[in-house]
Amino acid sequence: MRTYSNESSEDYLETILVLSRKLPAVRSVDIANEMGFKKSSVSVAMKNLREKNLITVTDSGFIMLTDDGKDIAETIYERHVFLTDWLVSMGVDGEIAAEDACRVEHDISKETFAAIKSFVENNKN
Repeated sequence: MRTYSNESSEDYLETILVLSRKLPAVRSVDIANEMGFKKSSVSVAMKNLREKNLITVTDSGFIMLTDDGKDIAETIYERHVFLTDWLVSMGVDGEIAAEDACRVEHDISKETFAAIKSFVENNKN
């Protein structure tokens, strides 16, 4: 059972991870633009993530994942990429696969995800 986060928090953490891989520094405006949210909504979310010790924010406004935040983000991102690729390999349209993966990635248990991943990897041609 997850006690550290919720779906919205996980989406923000995943977005920060993805942006940090392509930008020299991540700011609230970058997150707002990427997610299509108002900067004010992002500011509230960043405050909540900071209070949970999942991110730090520098005096210059740069947002960085803490070790715990990065662990969560990497877990969600791995699930997202794997599930999207798996659904596409079964013939699901890429955009639909990504949307469905985003829904599933938050709710699937660690055990079920591991079992699906193992099954898929062991049954590749």
